[in-house]
Amino acid sequence: MSVYIGNTKLTIEDVVKVARDHEKVELHPDAIERIKTCRTFLERKVEAKEVMYGVNTGIGEFSEIVLDEQQTKDFQKYLIYNHAAGIGEPMPVDYVRGAMFTRIAVQSKGHSANRIEITQTYVDMLNKGVTPVVCLKGSVGACGDLAPMSQIALSLMGEGESFYNGERMPTREAMDKAGIAIPGLEVRDGLASINGSNFIDAVGCMTVFDTERWFKQAEIAAAMSLEALLANMKPYDPRLHVLRGFPGAVTSAANIRKVVDGSDLITGKMKVKVQDAYSMRSTPQVIGAARDHLKWTKEQFHVELNGVGDNPIFVPEDDVVLSGANFQGTPLSLPLDMVGASITMVSVMSERRLNRLLHPALSVGLPAFLTAGAGMFSGHMLSQYTADMLIVEQRIQSAPACIQSIPAAADQEDFVSMGWNTVLKTRQILENAFGVLGIELIAAAQALDFREFTPGKGTSAAHSSVREVVEHLDIDRPLFTDHNNMMDAVKKLQILNAVENEIGELKTY
Repeated sequence: MSVYIGNTKLTIEDVVKVARDHEKVELHPDAIERIKTCRTFLERKVEAKEVMYGVNTGIGEFSEIVLDEQQTKDFQKYLIYNHAAGIGEPMPVDYVRGAMFTRIAVQSKGHSANRIEITQTYVDMLNKGVTPVVCLKGSVGACGDLAPMSQIALSLMGEGESFYNGERMPTREAMDKAGIAIPGLEVRDGLASINGSNFIDAVGCMTVFDTERWFKQAEIAAAMSLEALLANMKPYDPRLHVLRGFPGAVTSAANIRKVVDGSDLITGKMKVKVQDAYSMRSTPQVIGAARDHLKWTKEQFHVELNGVGDNPIFVPEDDVVLSGANFQGTPLSLPLDMVGASITMVSVMSERRLNRLLHPALSVGLPAFLTAGAGMFSGHMLSQYTADMLIVEQRIQSAPACIQSIPAAADQEDFVSMGWNTVLKTRQILENAFGVLGIELIAAAQALDFREFTPGKGTSAAHSSVREVVEHLDIDRPLFTDHNNMMDAVKKLQILNAVENEIGELKTY
C-alpha cells in the first residue's frame, strides 16, 4: 500500500505509516500539476523582475535587500548553508522521515513555487530509504524548523550525511547507491524546502498517536488497581458521566467498565466502601479531561498536516504573492504543551493508586508493600521511589515552552514558538509515563495475586500479559530489570493488545 499525497486529507496515522513503517509515498497527478503551475507562475514573476521575499531578497532582517540576478541564483545555496546550524546527536530516523513527509504535503498544495524535482526527490528518498542526518536541537519553531529542515535540504545539493541501509555515509554516496538524481537548488527551491513547522508537525503527530494509546493503557492499569483495591464501581456508571456531559469522561468510564466487566466487584459479590478516595473514583474525570484536550490537539495537527505552512505563499489563480507568518509553530506548540502536562497529570494519579496498593493503612487488607515477608523483605517499596522520581521530572518538563520566546534575528523574529522544545520535552514526559504506568501495572498484578475473587475479563487478560514480562515477587530481587522490561512492554502496547484481543477495542474518543 502507498500513502497518496495530494488528493485526500492526510491523518496522523499516515505520518506514522510513512515515518515508522516505511510505507511508500506517491504524489497524486493533481498535486504534480499544482506544483508545476505554481512554478510557472513564479518564473513569470522572476522574469518580470518583481520583488518577492526570499526569492530575490534576503530574509529576516535582510528582507529589504534586493538581490541581483547572479545573487538570486546563488542565494538558495547559501541560505541552506547558513541555516543548517543545529547541534547535538542525530535525530531518530522516524523523526526525519516524518518531517520530509509533511514537507511534501505542504509542497503538494501548489503554493510553494518550488520545482517538481524538489518534491519528487523527497518522495524518492522516502521510498528508497535515504534519510539525512539531522541534529536533534536548533529550531525555535518560527520561520518554521529552519535549522533541522536545512540539514535535510543539504541533500538536494548532494551535501551533508545520510543513513542508508543502516549505515551513515556522505549523502552523495547514499543518493548514488539508491539511484536518486540530485536536483540542485534553483530560485526559491531552498526556502520552499525549509520554511515551515514540519518537525513540530511530524513528531507532534506521532506523539499524539502514542498518547492516544497510552491513555488506553492508563485506563487498563487503573482498572487493575481498582479491582485490587476492592473499589466501589458506582462512580463508573455511564449515567453519571452522561449527566455531566464531558465526552472524554464518558469514554474513559466506558473503557474502564469494559475492562472490569464480569468482575465480582460488578456483580455485588464483594463488599466495598460506600465512597473511595479521589484517585479511585475520579479517574474518568481526569483521564477524560486529558482525552478531550488530546482530541482538540489532534484536530490542530490535522489542520497543519493538510494546510500550507510556508512563506511567502504563491497564489497563481489570484496572481498574487502573500508574505505572512504561516510558518509560526504556536498553533501546534500551545496544544502540545498541554498534552505533556496532561500526561503528567494522569501519571500523578497512577502514582497515587500505586501508593494505596503499597500502603498497609490504605490497601484494604493487602500486605504492606505487597510482600508476604514484611521485615525480611521490602517488596515494592522502592518501586514507588522510582515512579516518584519520574513524575518529578515530568512536572519540571510540564512548564509550557510556548511562552518562552527569546527574540532573534535583530528583533525581526521577535516572537518565536519554541515548539521544538515543546516536542522534545513532551516526548520525554511520555517516555517517563511508560515507566510510571509499568510500575503501577506490576504492583496491581502483584496485588491481584493476593486477592481471591473473580476479576473482569479485561483485568485477567492484563494480569496475564504482565506475568509474561514480570514474575510475581515472592522473595526480594533487584527490580530494575522488571521496571525496564515492563516500561518496554507498555511502550510496545503489549498490555493494550492483550486486553483488546480478549474484550474488543477500547474507545479512543
